[in-house]
Amino acid sequence: MLAFSAGDLAYVALSVFLVLVALGIAWVCWRLGGTLGRLSAFLKGAQDEVLPVVSKVGTTIDHVNAQMEKVDRMTDSALDAVQSADVAVRTVSAAVTAPVRKLSGLAAGISHGFADFKVHRSLGGAKAAARAAAAEREAELDEELREAGGPEWPTS
Repeated sequence: MLAFSAGDLAYVALSVFLVLVALGIAWVCWRLGGTLGRLSAFLKGAQDEVLPVVSKVGTTIDHVNAQMEKVDRMTDSALDAVQSADVAVRTVSAAVTAPVRKLSGLAAGISHGFADFKVHRSLGGAKAAARAAAAEREAELDEELREAGGPEWPTS
């Protein structure tokens, strides 16, 4: 009547094994739940700390962009001032160049004209020598100014 066979023993052993496996799985799930709870709390804390920082960074970037716009306007103004100064210097240089050129030519012409008049005692020859010397000196001065100021230098 109460016979206990080897098959019954196998069923009991299998039942005990499955109960132990179920308890092991339950324990792992319980530990995993605790870990996930701590992870959730950590993420919430990180979110609470990071979001204000991100907001402040956005505000800081907005302020930096506003300052960069001001710097851009300042550099544009500085560039305009430099260009205006360049135009003014070129205008003054062009206005001064023509009289200096003519005076230099006149001085060379007078010097060569008197020298030629002293040597040859001819007023016509002295005039021709003076004109040639004046033209030559003006051409030399134009060349010197072109070399000093570049190819765009005004000459008259």
